[in-house]
Amino acid sequence: MYGINNWGAGYFSVSDSGEVIVHPHANGTGVSLRKIVDGLIDRGLNMPVLLRFSDILDSRIKQLHESFAQAIAQFEYKGHYRGVYPIKVNQQQQVLEEIAEFGARYRHGFEAGSKAELIAAVSFMKNSEAYLVCNGYKDAEFVDLGLLARKMGIQSVFVVESPSELELIIERSKALEIEPIIGVRLKLSTQASGHWNHSGGERSVFGLNPSQVCDLVDRLREAEMLDCLQLLHYHVGSQIPNIRGIREAVVEACRVYTGLVHEGAPMGILDLGGGLAVDYDGSHADTATSRNYGLDEYCAAIIENMVSTLNEAEIPHPDIITESGRAIVAYYSVLLFNILDESRFEIQELPKQLGDDANELLVNLMEVVRVLETKNAQECYHDAFYYRDEIHQRFKHGTMTLRERAMAGEIFWHIVTRISKLTKEMEFVPDELQKLPSMLADIYYGNFSLFQSLPDVWAIDQLFPIMPIHRLEEKPSREVVLADITCDCDGKVDRFVGQYTTSDTLPLHNLTDEEYYLGVFLVGAYQETLGDLHNLLGDTNVATVEVGRDGHLRYTREIEGDSVADVLSYVEYDPKRVIRSIRKQAEEAVRTDSITARDRRRIMEAFENGMRGYTYFER
Repeated sequence: MYGINNWGAGYFSVSDSGEVIVHPHANGTGVSLRKIVDGLIDRGLNMPVLLRFSDILDSRIKQLHESFAQAIAQFEYKGHYRGVYPIKVNQQQQVLEEIAEFGARYRHGFEAGSKAELIAAVSFMKNSEAYLVCNGYKDAEFVDLGLLARKMGIQSVFVVESPSELELIIERSKALEIEPIIGVRLKLSTQASGHWNHSGGERSVFGLNPSQVCDLVDRLREAEMLDCLQLLHYHVGSQIPNIRGIREAVVEACRVYTGLVHEGAPMGILDLGGGLAVDYDGSHADTATSRNYGLDEYCAAIIENMVSTLNEAEIPHPDIITESGRAIVAYYSVLLFNILDESRFEIQELPKQLGDDANELLVNLMEVVRVLETKNAQECYHDAFYYRDEIHQRFKHGTMTLRERAMAGEIFWHIVTRISKLTKEMEFVPDELQKLPSMLADIYYGNFSLFQSLPDVWAIDQLFPIMPIHRLEEKPSREVVLADITCDCDGKVDRFVGQYTTSDTLPLHNLTDEEYYLGVFLVGAYQETLGDLHNLLGDTNVATVEVGRDGHLRYTREIEGDSVADVLSYVEYDPKRVIRSIRKQAEEAVRTDSITARDRRRIMEAFENGMRGYTYFER
């Protein structure tokens, strides 16, 4: 029902007892997410919680490097693969620390696009064969930091993103007397499909066109620094769904790389940027939320095209860098939250007949109820909307009473609900009637903030798999859309992954006295650091879990989410000053006999506890 076997990539499954199981070692020993939640609750950690699985991160890095190693052996490629992790995908300290640890055996490096990311990366760079790729706009301090890292033995590479950066790199390297490793970002003519395809193509905002690349070569030759030019970089998108775009980009880049070697640059590194997609919906198709290739096919396509293109030109094979961030960290995190409340779409029973003095529009609506059947359902649908709109207008002009308005609403939704049921009997359902199930869906209110934890859902209509983590031995009986606790009209999720398609509603179970938990999967990329403070709802609690191959569960790290005082301080409040102001108001209320001194104590205890409390709903 939820397509878990399609998008789970072997990391997630459903047990016979109806609970979602996480297999951090991919198809190996697993543990129930519900069991993990129970352990967190027992330890005092409230929902919502972001779960991180260190073993999944380790598995993703291992799979990426082993797939490239397999392709390199198959096509007799002479260079090495050196992955780098783009820090912007998830800058959390724990993420970088674990990538550095798990990637050490593969000489996995980092890509930094700012001074803060550069400093963070340097603190984790332990292997002299790993690369630190410096992208983004660079000022003198950025360049100095990268050069000093180079002096310490780190393979920091400056990628020239705009023509003006080259002069700064030349100037600072001579001032510090440190020879840089220089790369150049190329604007390819190849433009892939997908959400972020505008980062590639000739009109992309970053990189140099071929003419500017030639100018860069001439300037380096003039400065007697052409031997510093060692890397060619390009980027055609963050989530490339079609393998054809990857193949075409590699071939074009190899042609430019060949040209730079012929110009006299030593080269030796080809950085293919990001693009390895995540199959969020499990369709394995050429869509913005999927991909039509697997990891082995991706690696083989790159290596095969590089071998054929470079061998033809008799060019030595360079080291290959990919900046695969999304594919590494997406599976790493799962957002868990509980359902707080519901809004059911329930229709009241209609009276058998209206009074003799009933408004004629109400009489007309009741006539639609009487004649409605499958063959005239679309006509009745139009009539119902017409009469309802007329009633709304008359109510606004004061010619209908509140009770008449309420009765009209009951009759209208009764008609729409019956039409929705009749569509199941139709051979062909008109487009406008296909939308009825989502119009009639119940609303479940989840204990989370869309804007804090799932900003891509709001910003770019990103699709994430969402499903209950328990009670899956029961057939869900409700069709639901999800609302968060921000009370914002945009704070909802109304597009979901199904088994073979996407849907406007999510099948869920009836709520009982027991807590009902949902999981949002594949949220490790971007969501943790793009979130904002809408309604001053802060970071969620975070728990890191490790599952041994024997099934033993370990809670290795817990990070408390933001308190009310934390988020107030983020938006320039002084929490102590806020409390002083409230205390002053309470004391003034005592002075005017509005409250007693004992009341003041209770009030201040409540506000002080509130300052220390979690920003999300607490039972």
